[in-house]
Amino acid sequence: MGLVGANGAGKSSLFKLLMGELHCDSGDMELPGGLRIAHMAQEVPTSERSALEYVLDGDHRLRQIQGDIAAAEASHDMHRLGELHAELDNHDGYSAESRAAQLLAGLGFSHNDISRSVKEFSGGWRIRLNLAQALMCPSDLLLLDEPTNHLDLDATIWLEQWLRQYPGMLILISHDRDFLDNVVTHITHIEHKRLNLYKGGYSAFEIQRADRLSQQQSAFEKQQQRISEIENFVRRFRAKATKAKQAQSRIKELERMEKIAPAHIDSPFSFRFCASDKLSSPLLTMADAACGYNDTAVLNNTSLTLTPGTRIGLLGPNGAGKSTLVKSLVGDLPLCGGERHESENLQIGYFAQHQLEALDMAASPLLHIKRISPKASEQEIRDFLGSFGFIGDRALEPVDNFSGGEKARVALSMIAWQKPNLLLMDEPTNHLDLEVRHALTLALQSFEGVLILVSHDRHLLRNTVDEFLLVANGNVEAFKGDLDDYQKWLLDQRREAQKAEAEAFSHTDKPEKKSLSAAERKEQKRLAAERRNQLRPVKKQLEKLETEMEQIHEQLQALELSLAEPDIYSDENKEQLKRLLQQQTDLKQRAETTEEAWMEQQEMLESLEAEIAQA
Repeated sequence: MGLVGANGAGKSSLFKLLMGELHCDSGDMELPGGLRIAHMAQEVPTSERSALEYVLDGDHRLRQIQGDIAAAEASHDMHRLGELHAELDNHDGYSAESRAAQLLAGLGFSHNDISRSVKEFSGGWRIRLNLAQALMCPSDLLLLDEPTNHLDLDATIWLEQWLRQYPGMLILISHDRDFLDNVVTHITHIEHKRLNLYKGGYSAFEIQRADRLSQQQSAFEKQQQRISEIENFVRRFRAKATKAKQAQSRIKELERMEKIAPAHIDSPFSFRFCASDKLSSPLLTMADAACGYNDTAVLNNTSLTLTPGTRIGLLGPNGAGKSTLVKSLVGDLPLCGGERHESENLQIGYFAQHQLEALDMAASPLLHIKRISPKASEQEIRDFLGSFGFIGDRALEPVDNFSGGEKARVALSMIAWQKPNLLLMDEPTNHLDLEVRHALTLALQSFEGVLILVSHDRHLLRNTVDEFLLVANGNVEAFKGDLDDYQKWLLDQRREAQKAEAEAFSHTDKPEKKSLSAAERKEQKRLAAERRNQLRPVKKQLEKLETEMEQIHEQLQALELSLAEPDIYSDENKEQLKRLLQQQTDLKQRAETTEEAWMEQQEMLESLEAEIAQA
């Protein structure tokens, strides 16, 4: 279940109620006896323990058994020791370290990171450790509050796949709509101090809520304005890009946004990014640039020409150099080689991952803008800040008292106020709730300058950029496909890395081979041929499962198109809607089962291939 609602609506309070940290003021709350609850801690630890040991600490029962084993060994109680080892085996304790290491790898930690102490990691990486610890804890109910906030796209996709296989009940607070769509089966919306349950993912919730709100006459005018803005952007995009695969999926996404526009009519956010009046073409060029730190290049032979209207999304694994490229474009990082040329009218707006730390915590939003433009009137600034949700005295309060989302809005307002014509945004959605993300999407769509975007929010990427660049292996090159193709590319990269690791292990750890006789060589060839024969049915089953997954995906897409029709939510179509939603649930369950079977077959294939390589 996805738990959504405006900041301050009570999402975190509900979590605290479930965990027993808050109690009901009235009424009752009942939970089944013996219910195991796991949750993701929000505080940032400074432990001396290694990352691996810290994650293992999430399994409290495992640690208790290990402590009892140590006590039994100290007292030489062999009978008790035997019982405890049996209990450890039943608890899957012998595979605990391997499972913890897999969680860390999935969340982006390298093999060397596993042994580093927790205190050596930055705040964002420590939060990833908290997430790994929560996933390590055996549970019947898993509570996750903004788990993707400090993840890159690769780790977000991995977490999405992990949660889809989680056997217990999941309650998830998230502002990543694609993540919600791909993980949850229900949405609970907190509005006017009430919980409203919707069946389906976030997109289905938006459509259902939009249908209800669009019937309100007072909302009609604002709704039409939003739809007009979206239609204008769709027309502009169609005229610009007709060949790329992502263009077609993007047009479908944008057309769907017309149907969900009413769901956001009561949003307090309506800001814009207005480009500066003076535009040059090109605004910025880089030729054969080497980007890096202290004369050490991370990216080589990078050439870019940025003209007004260019809209680029940067893709690539964690640490590949996306932020390095952005900083080089901004000019914060001097090039290690090559050339960078600015036009005389270049005006850069830069949102960095750590933008909030640069704010003056003692200053108000109004004072932050006043420092940029001392001659601007207070009323002009107040009107502007109102579009970012800072209304009345809120515009005069110190930033130090603000939430992370409010601070992010202050940072965005400062960028928008300066009217940049080159907008570089590195993970701008961290801390932003769904309404602000929707407003940011519309603002970026209408932006007339150059946009360079790094984000783990796939919905934002799909709806604001025209093309993708892949930053990987020290290079920057055009990526031909869409985000689904990128997900497949990531999976291929992981397979190749695992294969290379297995080959390296086999070369370093295998004992030196002795000379074989003719009979031994013949037997070795026979065994190798036998193993290769074992691969055929596994590969055949993989192909069958892949075909089945594609068919299920196509059926789901067709269903979603039906569910996107406003008429389906009318009273006379109630039974048809019920049937479609049930079909959607059944298909999603089939998709999960099929994907799980595919992963099992893939692991079997890799295991057999490793055996053949070692032989």
